[in-house]
Amino acid sequence: MLKLDDENPMKKYLEIVKKYWGYASFRPVQAEIIKSIVQGKDTLGILPTGGGKSLTFQVPALSMDGICIVISPLIALMNDQVEKLLSLGIKAAALHSGISYPEMIVRIDNAIYGAYKLLYISPERIASDIFQAKLPQLQVSFITVDEAHCISQWGYDFRPSYIQIAKLRKYFPESPVLALTATATPEVITDIQEKLLFKETHVIEGEFTRKNLIFFVRRTDSKLVDLVKVVKNIRGSGIVYLRNRKKTKEVAEHLIRNGIKTDFYHAGLSYEIRTLKQESWSKNQTRIMVATNAFGMGIDKPDVRFVVHMDLPDSPEAYIQEAGRAGRDEKKAFAVLLTNNYDKAVAGQRLASNFPDIDTVKRIYSAVANYIQIPIGSGKGIAFDFNLYDFASTFKLNSIVAFSALKLLEKEGYIELTDEVNNPSRVHFTLNRDDLYKFQIENHKFDGFIKLLLRSYTGLFSDYTKIDEDALAKRANIGRDLVYQYLVKLSQMKVISYIPARKTPLLIMTEERLDEKSIHISYESYNDRKTRFKNRLDAMLSYAFSEDVCRNNLILKYFGKPTGTPCGLCDVCKSRLDDEDTPQRMQQTKKDILALLKENPLYLGEIQLALEKKENIINAIVEELLTEEFVRYLEDGRITLTKKE
Repeated sequence: MLKLDDENPMKKYLEIVKKYWGYASFRPVQAEIIKSIVQGKDTLGILPTGGGKSLTFQVPALSMDGICIVISPLIALMNDQVEKLLSLGIKAAALHSGISYPEMIVRIDNAIYGAYKLLYISPERIASDIFQAKLPQLQVSFITVDEAHCISQWGYDFRPSYIQIAKLRKYFPESPVLALTATATPEVITDIQEKLLFKETHVIEGEFTRKNLIFFVRRTDSKLVDLVKVVKNIRGSGIVYLRNRKKTKEVAEHLIRNGIKTDFYHAGLSYEIRTLKQESWSKNQTRIMVATNAFGMGIDKPDVRFVVHMDLPDSPEAYIQEAGRAGRDEKKAFAVLLTNNYDKAVAGQRLASNFPDIDTVKRIYSAVANYIQIPIGSGKGIAFDFNLYDFASTFKLNSIVAFSALKLLEKEGYIELTDEVNNPSRVHFTLNRDDLYKFQIENHKFDGFIKLLLRSYTGLFSDYTKIDEDALAKRANIGRDLVYQYLVKLSQMKVISYIPARKTPLLIMTEERLDEKSIHISYESYNDRKTRFKNRLDAMLSYAFSEDVCRNNLILKYFGKPTGTPCGLCDVCKSRLDDEDTPQRMQQTKKDILALLKENPLYLGEIQLALEKKENIINAIVEELLTEEFVRYLEDGRITLTKKE
């Protein structure tokens, strides 16, 4: 770990991370990526979930002249990161389909004037006319591409809008590109660098699997029974993932009946309810969250001790991302997958529902266009509020089939689907201060309310500022409806621009509406995606039902990493330990290790040589001793006794 000292070349960046985030050091891979970017090198950084990706671009962005453009596919995550940066006193803003055209103009102009150090932008906004027109005026330090696997058609989450990113390079040929992802196969690693026009290949990769995260697969005739056992055997906070919204509530109620503080979470709940549930879990008022995969993005709770999957994920990539939400504090944590033979049958059905036939996809395209009332030949670039379940109900469609068809249309470049956009109410003064003063004198009845706004919020003249109508009403001792009326009236009079709160997913027409016959979906591309989906699902099945290969090594092999000594900790390795060493022998080995360490600290390899035991056995026992706090690691990697022992 790099520490602060006068001779350290990273001192400047360590001072930044200490000032804003309170950290005294970087993880080795974080430091390597930062050095690479400030040296002007195109860089692909691969860090596991929870590996601290955001600091690798946020820290150098604060140290360099100009603005860092950050491309991200998830609006909720963008908004979350911007809010966190603003709370730290770091100037940042976001451009995405959830904001209005006037907001776009103000924020781009502010970026040109140097008001921000980081500008987050969703990929579909890159192609907008206004952004393209203003681009040459920006001074860009470097470009960051988050979730970079989305640019590869071989990846598990390909998004055509990511292809637009490479166009930025012609405007800023001297600005390096930092691409970041948590998971990528060798094929995708190569594709990312080619698509982003890297000047030369350059990959910096963290340790792919986290040693503190232990993988277990448990085959069971009753997942509910085994879930209760897991939750009662592992202390601390946890997440339980399911694919079905209804089942999240049923499983949560089952755990509650077993005396476990549990809640459930899915995208069908209102934003306010989801926020309350998440906060309760984050503060450990709720121990377990049973959820669909809508729960997870933006969650940085470090002390999650386990993640349980009760349904088979679609791919190893998705599984590693979700399982990686456990143990971010680098303490021992578990990723548990509960399986049975029914999962194999369901996997076959999932392939069919994820790939409806092409005629069905075309019909659903027409239904969507009718739902949002877009005539043929129009709609390009416009974002619409879109409720999938209302749409499916209106047209009597299976919601899973409808969603799958929309994702296929997205991959063909006809539409973009976003996660739910939670945009609070915003206000921006369109009059300058002098003209506003004249307006207040001439319109005395609005004077008090305008002063209330100015006293309550800062930055109203320079940017769209988040406001709370309820707080304003309470402060002025008036009704919320009256506050709303004032805001609307002032907006109509061009004194302010007022945008009421909106909480909804969005559907963006990336091309003008076509008639059904003109929709072209390549059979070759369709079949290729279907084959790749099947291959990823088969790899997940192989992981779930393998009984003789270390789980860690199965994961490493899938991602093209060299496999090594079995981890000694997963369910497969544990079963081998049970065969090779009796509990009595294991207990004696534990005593022998403690006796060795009484003399002086030792490396793992030295302990293994001294006791002439297999590496996986020594690893397993040392892991137990660490958990029991009998031993600890020194900075140089040696193991020593704690005071407890």
